[in-house]
Amino acid sequence: MSEEPDGPLVPDRLDATLVLVRHGESTFVAEGRFQGQAETPLSPAGRTQAELAAARLARPHDSPSLPVPLEVAREIVHSPLRRTTETAGAIARAIAGSRREAVPVVRPDPAFLEIAQGEWEGLPHAEIVERWGDVLATWRRRPLEAWAPGGESLPEVRARVEPGLRRLLTILAEGGDPDPVERDQVLGYRDPVSDQPWSILVGHDGVFKIALLTLFDLPLARFWTFSFALCGISVVEFRSGRATLRAHNLTEHLAPLLDERSQALTEARQRSGAL
Repeated sequence: MSEEPDGPLVPDRLDATLVLVRHGESTFVAEGRFQGQAETPLSPAGRTQAELAAARLARPHDSPSLPVPLEVAREIVHSPLRRTTETAGAIARAIAGSRREAVPVVRPDPAFLEIAQGEWEGLPHAEIVERWGDVLATWRRRPLEAWAPGGESLPEVRARVEPGLRRLLTILAEGGDPDPVERDQVLGYRDPVSDQPWSILVGHDGVFKIALLTLFDLPLARFWTFSFALCGISVVEFRSGRATLRAHNLTEHLAPLLDERSQALTEARQRSGAL
Protein backbone atom coordinates (compact mmCIF):
# COMPACT_ATOMS: atom_id res chain seq x y z
CA MET A 1 0.00 0.00 0.00
CA SER A 2 1.35 3.39 -0.94
CA GLU A 3 0.10 5.26 2.12
CA GLU A 4 -0.10 4.37 5.78
CA PRO A 5 -3.70 3.53 6.74
CA ASP A 6 -5.21 5.64 9.47
CA GLY A 7 -8.32 5.37 11.59
CA PRO A 8 -9.06 2.70 14.24
CA LEU A 9 -6.73 -0.25 14.68
CA VAL A 10 -9.51 -2.74 13.87
CA PRO A 11 -11.64 -1.60 10.90
CA ASP A 12 -15.30 -1.05 11.68
CA ARG A 13 -17.38 -4.28 11.56
CA LEU A 14 -14.40 -6.35 10.38
CA ASP A 15 -15.22 -10.05 9.94
CA ALA A 16 -11.91 -11.84 9.39
CA THR A 17 -9.36 -14.16 10.96
CA LEU A 18 -5.67 -13.71 11.80
CA VAL A 19 -3.48 -16.74 12.45
CA LEU A 20 -0.26 -16.22 14.44
CA VAL A 21 2.60 -18.69 13.93
CA ARG A 22 5.82 -18.42 15.90
CA HIS A 23 8.98 -19.40 14.02
CA GLY A 24 10.66 -22.77 14.50
CA GLU A 25 13.65 -23.42 16.76
CA SER A 26 16.67 -21.33 15.76
CA THR A 27 20.33 -22.13 16.35
CA PHE A 28 20.44 -19.57 19.19
CA VAL A 29 17.39 -21.11 20.87
CA ALA A 30 19.03 -24.54 20.61
CA GLU A 31 22.19 -23.11 22.19
CA GLY A 32 20.34 -21.24 24.96
CA ARG A 33 21.36 -17.80 23.73
CA PHE A 34 19.29 -14.62 23.79
CA GLN A 35 18.59 -13.62 20.21
CA GLY A 36 16.32 -10.58 19.87
CA GLN A 37 16.97 -9.20 16.38
CA ALA A 38 20.10 -11.29 15.77
CA GLU A 39 20.03 -13.06 12.40
CA THR A 40 19.78 -16.73 13.32
CA PRO A 41 18.71 -19.53 10.97
CA LEU A 42 16.45 -22.41 11.88
CA SER A 43 18.12 -25.42 13.45
CA PRO A 44 17.47 -28.88 11.94
CA ALA A 45 14.72 -29.37 14.55
CA GLY A 46 13.36 -25.92 13.69
CA ARG A 47 13.11 -26.80 10.02
CA THR A 48 11.14 -29.92 10.92
CA GLN A 49 8.85 -27.85 13.16
CA ALA A 50 8.28 -25.38 10.33
CA GLU A 51 7.41 -28.17 7.89
CA LEU A 52 4.93 -29.69 10.34
CA ALA A 53 3.26 -26.33 10.99
CA ALA A 54 3.19 -25.68 7.25
CA ALA A 55 1.47 -28.99 6.56
CA ARG A 56 -1.13 -28.15 9.21
CA LEU A 57 -1.86 -24.76 7.63
CA ALA A 58 -1.96 -26.18 4.10
CA ARG A 59 -4.85 -28.44 5.15
CA PRO A 60 -6.42 -26.50 8.05
CA HIS A 61 -9.79 -28.24 7.90
CA ASP A 62 -8.49 -31.76 8.31
CA SER A 63 -9.43 -33.13 11.72
CA PRO A 64 -8.89 -31.60 14.22
CA SER A 65 -9.77 -28.53 12.16
CA LEU A 66 -8.47 -25.04 12.80
CA PRO A 67 -11.13 -22.32 13.23
CA VAL A 68 -10.32 -20.55 9.96
CA PRO A 69 -12.42 -19.78 6.86
CA LEU A 70 -12.57 -22.20 3.92
CA GLU A 71 -10.86 -19.98 1.37
CA VAL A 72 -7.08 -19.76 1.02
CA ALA A 73 -5.29 -17.27 3.28
CA ARG A 74 -4.98 -13.83 1.70
CA GLU A 75 -1.44 -13.08 2.95
CA ILE A 76 1.50 -14.57 4.76
CA VAL A 77 3.07 -11.60 6.54
CA HIS A 78 6.35 -12.21 8.35
CA SER A 79 9.17 -10.58 10.27
CA PRO A 80 12.13 -10.09 7.90
CA LEU A 81 14.51 -12.00 10.20
CA ARG A 82 15.91 -15.23 8.79
CA ARG A 83 14.19 -17.64 11.19
CA THR A 84 10.75 -16.17 10.46
CA THR A 85 11.44 -15.84 6.74
CA GLU A 86 12.37 -19.53 6.57
CA THR A 87 9.24 -20.52 8.51
CA ALA A 88 7.00 -18.36 6.29
CA GLY A 89 8.62 -19.87 3.20
CA ALA A 90 7.83 -23.38 4.39
CA ILE A 91 4.18 -22.40 4.92
CA ALA A 92 3.94 -20.76 1.49
CA ARG A 93 5.42 -23.82 -0.24
CA ALA A 94 3.07 -26.18 1.57
CA ILE A 95 -0.01 -24.15 0.63
CA ALA A 96 1.17 -23.86 -2.97
CA GLY A 97 1.74 -27.62 -3.09
CA SER A 98 -1.72 -28.46 -1.76
CA ARG A 99 -3.24 -28.03 -5.25
CA ARG A 100 -5.00 -24.84 -4.29
CA GLU A 101 -6.19 -22.60 -7.11
CA ALA A 102 -4.79 -19.54 -5.32
CA VAL A 103 -1.77 -18.96 -3.11
CA PRO A 104 -1.24 -16.24 -0.49
CA VAL A 105 0.85 -13.16 -1.07
CA VAL A 106 4.06 -13.39 0.99
CA ARG A 107 5.06 -10.04 2.50
CA PRO A 108 7.82 -9.13 5.00
CA ASP A 109 7.03 -6.32 7.42
CA PRO A 110 9.71 -4.89 9.77
CA ALA A 111 6.97 -3.82 12.19
CA PHE A 112 7.01 -7.42 13.41
CA LEU A 113 10.73 -7.75 14.12
CA GLU A 114 11.43 -9.35 17.49
CA ILE A 115 12.08 -7.06 20.45
CA ALA A 116 15.68 -5.81 20.22
CA GLN A 117 17.73 -7.23 23.09
CA GLY A 118 20.72 -4.91 22.76
CA GLU A 119 23.81 -6.13 24.62
CA TRP A 120 22.12 -9.42 25.49
CA GLU A 121 21.87 -10.65 21.91
CA GLY A 122 24.05 -13.70 21.30
CA LEU A 123 24.94 -14.20 24.96
CA PRO A 124 24.08 -17.38 26.86
CA HIS A 125 21.54 -17.16 29.66
CA ALA A 126 24.13 -17.87 32.37
CA GLU A 127 26.29 -14.90 31.34
CA ILE A 128 23.32 -12.51 31.36
CA VAL A 129 22.35 -13.71 34.83
CA GLU A 130 25.94 -13.16 36.01
CA ARG A 131 26.36 -9.67 34.51
CA TRP A 132 22.83 -8.23 34.61
CA GLY A 133 21.02 -10.41 37.14
CA ASP A 134 19.07 -7.54 38.74
CA VAL A 135 18.03 -6.07 35.38
CA LEU A 136 16.92 -9.48 34.11
CA ALA A 137 14.92 -10.15 37.27
CA THR A 138 13.17 -6.78 37.00
CA TRP A 139 12.45 -7.36 33.30
CA ARG A 140 10.75 -10.63 34.16
CA ARG A 141 8.71 -9.17 37.03
CA ARG A 142 8.06 -5.56 36.00
CA PRO A 143 8.83 -5.31 32.27
CA LEU A 144 7.96 -1.63 32.02
CA GLU A 145 10.74 -0.73 34.45
CA ALA A 146 13.72 -2.57 32.93
CA TRP A 147 14.84 -4.11 29.64
CA ALA A 148 18.05 -5.21 27.92
CA PRO A 149 20.77 -2.52 27.85
CA GLY A 150 20.70 -0.97 24.39
CA GLY A 151 17.47 -2.81 23.58
CA GLU A 152 13.87 -1.71 23.08
CA SER A 153 11.38 -0.79 25.77
CA LEU A 154 7.86 -2.19 25.49
CA PRO A 155 6.31 1.19 24.54
CA GLU A 156 8.87 1.48 21.71
CA VAL A 157 7.90 -1.96 20.44
CA ARG A 158 4.18 -1.23 20.58
CA ALA A 159 4.80 1.99 18.62
CA ARG A 160 5.99 -0.05 15.62
CA VAL A 161 3.75 -3.12 16.04
CA GLU A 162 0.51 -1.15 16.02
CA PRO A 163 0.99 0.36 12.52
CA GLY A 164 1.92 -3.11 11.24
CA LEU A 165 -1.29 -4.56 12.64
CA ARG A 166 -3.27 -1.68 11.16
CA ARG A 167 -1.76 -2.36 7.71
CA LEU A 168 -2.53 -6.06 7.96
CA LEU A 169 -6.12 -5.59 9.17
CA THR A 170 -6.81 -2.87 6.59
CA ILE A 171 -5.87 -5.32 3.82
CA LEU A 172 -8.14 -7.94 5.37
CA ALA A 173 -11.00 -5.43 5.48
CA GLU A 174 -10.51 -4.69 1.78
CA GLY A 175 -10.94 -8.37 1.03
CA GLY A 176 -14.23 -8.82 2.87
CA ASP A 177 -17.79 -7.57 2.84
CA PRO A 178 -19.12 -6.91 6.36
CA ASP A 179 -22.56 -8.37 7.02
CA PRO A 180 -25.09 -5.60 7.74
CA VAL A 181 -26.36 -7.73 10.65
CA GLU A 182 -23.92 -7.88 13.56
CA ARG A 183 -22.64 -11.40 14.12
CA ASP A 184 -23.45 -13.31 17.29
CA GLN A 185 -20.58 -13.16 19.79
CA VAL A 186 -21.50 -16.53 21.36
CA LEU A 187 -20.06 -19.66 19.74
CA GLY A 188 -22.19 -22.71 19.05
CA TYR A 189 -24.95 -21.11 17.00
CA ARG A 190 -25.11 -21.49 13.23
CA ASP A 191 -22.69 -18.88 11.92
CA PRO A 192 -21.06 -19.66 8.54
CA VAL A 193 -17.67 -18.03 8.04
CA SER A 194 -16.55 -19.79 4.87
CA ASP A 195 -16.31 -16.63 2.78
CA GLN A 196 -14.41 -14.48 5.24
CA PRO A 197 -10.81 -13.39 4.51
CA TRP A 198 -7.93 -14.50 6.70
CA SER A 199 -4.18 -14.01 6.86
CA ILE A 200 -1.17 -15.64 8.52
CA LEU A 201 1.39 -13.69 10.55
CA VAL A 202 4.73 -15.42 11.20
CA GLY A 203 6.61 -13.76 14.01
CA HIS A 204 8.22 -13.97 17.42
CA ASP A 205 7.25 -14.63 21.03
CA GLY A 206 7.88 -11.08 22.28
CA VAL A 207 6.23 -9.24 19.41
CA PHE A 208 3.22 -11.60 19.52
CA LYS A 209 2.79 -10.77 23.21
CA ILE A 210 2.64 -7.09 22.26
CA ALA A 211 0.26 -7.82 19.37
CA LEU A 212 -2.28 -9.60 21.58
CA LEU A 213 -2.08 -6.98 24.32
CA THR A 214 -2.72 -4.34 21.65
CA LEU A 215 -5.60 -6.17 19.98
CA PHE A 216 -7.31 -6.83 23.31
CA ASP A 217 -6.57 -3.37 24.73
CA LEU A 218 -4.59 -4.74 27.68
CA PRO A 219 -1.81 -2.81 29.48
CA LEU A 220 1.80 -3.48 28.60
CA ALA A 221 2.42 -4.41 32.24
CA ARG A 222 0.61 -7.69 31.38
CA PHE A 223 3.41 -8.55 28.95
CA TRP A 224 4.03 -12.04 30.37
CA THR A 225 0.34 -13.06 30.14
CA PHE A 226 0.62 -14.91 26.81
CA SER A 227 3.08 -17.68 25.91
CA PHE A 228 3.93 -18.87 22.40
CA ALA A 229 5.59 -22.23 21.70
CA LEU A 230 7.98 -22.66 18.81
CA CYS A 231 5.78 -23.14 15.72
CA GLY A 232 2.69 -22.93 17.92
CA ILE A 233 -0.47 -21.71 16.17
CA SER A 234 -2.89 -19.14 17.62
CA VAL A 235 -6.09 -17.87 16.00
CA VAL A 236 -7.66 -14.44 16.50
CA GLU A 237 -11.09 -13.95 14.95
CA PHE A 238 -12.68 -10.56 14.38
CA ARG A 239 -16.45 -10.60 14.76
CA SER A 240 -18.12 -7.34 13.76
CA GLY A 241 -14.88 -5.53 14.60
CA ARG A 242 -14.29 -7.24 17.96
CA ALA A 243 -11.18 -9.38 18.48
CA THR A 244 -11.78 -12.82 20.02
CA LEU A 245 -9.14 -15.45 20.84
CA ARG A 246 -10.43 -18.62 19.15
CA ALA A 247 -7.35 -20.79 19.75
CA HIS A 248 -4.04 -20.27 21.48
CA ASN A 249 -0.68 -21.99 21.21
CA LEU A 250 -1.85 -25.14 19.41
CA THR A 251 1.03 -27.62 19.07
CA GLU A 252 -0.54 -31.01 18.30
CA HIS A 253 0.89 -30.83 14.76
CA LEU A 254 4.37 -31.11 16.34
CA ALA A 255 3.58 -34.52 17.88
CA PRO A 256 5.65 -36.48 15.30
CA LEU A 257 8.76 -34.51 16.28
CA LEU A 258 8.06 -35.01 19.98
CA ASP A 259 7.58 -38.73 19.36
CA GLU A 260 10.96 -38.88 17.59
CA ARG A 261 12.69 -37.14 20.50
CA SER A 262 10.98 -39.41 23.02
CA GLN A 263 12.07 -42.49 21.08
CA ALA A 264 15.66 -41.20 20.87
CA LEU A 265 15.75 -40.60 24.64
CA THR A 266 14.36 -44.07 25.28
CA GLU A 267 16.99 -45.66 23.05
CA ALA A 268 19.75 -43.64 24.73
CA ARG A 269 18.60 -44.80 28.18
CA GLN A 270 18.52 -48.40 26.99
CA ARG A 271 22.08 -48.15 25.67
CA SER A 272 23.30 -46.62 28.94
CA GLY A 273 21.44 -49.05 31.19
CA ALA A 274 19.78 -46.16 33.04
CA LEU A 275 16.23 -46.54 34.32
